[in-house]
Amino acid sequence: MKVRFWGVRGSIPAPGPHTLRYGGNTTCIEVRSDDGSLIILDAGTGIFPLAQELLKQMPVKANIFITHTHWDHIHGMPFFTPLYIPGNSVRIHGGYDVVSGRGIDQIMEVQLQYSYFPIREAEMKAGIEYETLSIGEPVNVGDATVTPLMLNHPVVDFGYRVDCHGKSVFFTGDHEPWLNIYTPEDESYGEFEQMVQMQQGHLDKALAGLDVLIADSSYTAAEYPAKIGWGHGTMEGNVGWGRRLGVKKLICTHHEPTRSDDDLERVFATALETTGYAPGRPGEPEILLAREGLELVL
Repeated sequence: MKVRFWGVRGSIPAPGPHTLRYGGNTTCIEVRSDDGSLIILDAGTGIFPLAQELLKQMPVKANIFITHTHWDHIHGMPFFTPLYIPGNSVRIHGGYDVVSGRGIDQIMEVQLQYSYFPIREAEMKAGIEYETLSIGEPVNVGDATVTPLMLNHPVVDFGYRVDCHGKSVFFTGDHEPWLNIYTPEDESYGEFEQMVQMQQGHLDKALAGLDVLIADSSYTAAEYPAKIGWGHGTMEGNVGWGRRLGVKKLICTHHEPTRSDDDLERVFATALETTGYAPGRPGEPEILLAREGLELVL
């Protein structure tokens, strides 16, 4: 199984000379199973350069799994060129929207309104299908299995575990670890803490035996108190999570768009120092910053 990163920024694209090393596109990850089946995790602006590469490999058969429908994870979808070419097939997977009462089938309908985009879905010539997913129910894509798991974000958000011949990778999408909203002095603190621990325990159990964790690491621990409830994780928190799960690799992604590459490397180094990271220590995961073009082979 191969994993390649095409977009690693969060919230909004951040192009320019200060983001050249890690890239300015928003979230998009390509996963190739052992039999070559194509799985795409999210459709941020990174899906456009991926599309240009796929045009060399026609016809395209793609399964796109959307973690959630915030713009930075879907705004590249109308620019996924294979959608416009006859003979290609694209299956779009995602969650049920409790606000609209619609499944993932509404994703293109909403984006392709004339007020926002000049082309209708009816003008797209590829075969397009939709599959609204249920929590914990796996989907087979070629020789791989993709399992959606509910995470914590201000909208329905699925993380995706991809398993193929004994190797596994999990992508959080956007995720803020569950937090007790009460202070220890409050009488509701204990009951709510049990719920928090139960939710985290269920997720950890679902990720048993995981090889690679790709995690929303938008903030540092020092920045997080001002961002509580925004739905994002920290570098330090994910180091602890990766250790607890026993993963081989932790990839920190969804980089804060205001950070230059130099700033990103600086806060990353500080986070690793703060957590006592020791590369090569038994049980210690390899920890990397996601960058466009980074490829992992499992």
